[in-house]
Amino acid sequence: MTLFIILLFIVWLYLIWVLKRAKLDFFRFCLGSVGLFFFMMLWIQPIVTVPLTKCVAAAAGVLGELTGMFKSYYQYSMIFIPTAHSSISLYIDYECSGIIEIMAFSAMLWFFPLYNIAEKFVVNIIGIVWIFAANIIRILVICIIINYFGNDAFYFAHT
Repeated sequence: MTLFIILLFIVWLYLIWVLKRAKLDFFRFCLGSVGLFFFMMLWIQPIVTVPLTKCVAAAAGVLGELTGMFKSYYQYSMIFIPTAHSSISLYIDYECSGIIEIMAFSAMLWFFPLYNIAEKFVVNIIGIVWIFAANIIRILVICIIINYFGNDAFYFAHT
């Protein structure tokens, strides 16, 4: 399987090079973004997901400690929300980490024909920080809704 992925990567690079030489920017953007997203999800996502879930849980836990509404166990990527009648634990997993959004944003940015490399690097860092912050706000809103309305509001809050 690894040999197939490497061969696929080489073919993808060749097609990107052909599309660049042909000055077909739209097709290069589409093929490049999708391909880069695919390869980042294969190679980078397994390495980054666990630290990112712990960071999301830790950052959300700081806000939870300040408000006193919930507690974070960032070592386990877990958030504990006590409610009036019961409690619930939220596990920050792959989907909640924001890794998919970060990879999609980065893949599209690097093949968008607008910025030079230095500008793309800066915009990519700023975008990752914004996506991370938006994810923290999303987790915070979920926890606040569950804290005030109980476990029955979990489905509504999460979706």
